[in-house]
Amino acid sequence: MTESFDYSVVDAALDKCGCKPSAIIAILQTIQEHYHYLPQEVFPYLSEKIGMSEARIFSVATFYENFSLEKKGKYVIKFCDGTACHVRGSIPILERVRSELGVNDKKKTTDDQLFTIETVSCLGACGLAPVMTVNDVVHPAMTPDKAMEVIYSLKVKEESK
Repeated sequence: MTESFDYSVVDAALDKCGCKPSAIIAILQTIQEHYHYLPQEVFPYLSEKIGMSEARIFSVATFYENFSLEKKGKYVIKFCDGTACHVRGSIPILERVRSELGVNDKKKTTDDQLFTIETVSCLGACGLAPVMTVNDVVHPAMTPDKAMEVIYSLKVKEESK
């Protein structure tokens, strides 16, 4: 275990969800809500606390697509590339956002750790296509300009803090 890592968030997740193997998904979700990913330090710590092997915890974390082992930005922006969104122009929107933020399909998070851009197969909002979400808030009928307006408003919000 790394001494500099603050385990209070993990301990709080264990207190909230229960210190037992059957609660592993809820525990990992709670930890990820705080960090926006699952830091590697949590695996040996959780293994010791709940009596579950690190390999088993890691397999749960990598089986479910919602979990991430890579650090994400404060704002996770997902672009739908399902059939409805794709046909209605999701790719030009994604390309514009990636270009303006300086990210790509390999480098998904901005250098300032503010934005992470991801593509998903479906966001379940086909009637509102093309769709993007920001931290799971749906933004319907996107265009490249509308998407950039959302991002610029988030940047302004952050700068005013």
